Amino acid sequence: MNDVQKAEALASTETQIEQSKSQFEIQRMQTENQLRLQIMAQQFEYDMKLKQIDVETNTKKEAQIEDRKDTRTKMQASQQSQMIAQRETGGAPTDFEQTQSDDNFDMQNFDPPA
Repeated sequence: MNDVQKAEALASTETQIEQSKSQFEIQRMQTENQLRLQIMAQQFEYDMKLKQIDVETNTKKEAQIEDRKDTRTKMQASQQSQMIAQRETGGAPTDFEQTQSDDNFDMQNFDPPA
């Protein structure tokens, strides 16, 4: 009878050990899954930020391209107008290669202050 009680106690103890191991394994897996979800959420956030930066960069690039096209178109229209006026008035040839930043600004047109 003593052997039976020992065997039952041993079986009970082994069952408790196995249950504890099982419970520990479940907790470990849950913790691992939570960490994976956090990592995935962080990765998603980083990917979204990178994509947003990429889209903003492309938008700015396209805007600069369009601005440059607009500038060239305006310059070409201005030059064509000058060429038409030159033909109509029989004026001297215009050098369009000179710096465009001064917009044909000539200081000789101004008298110095007296």
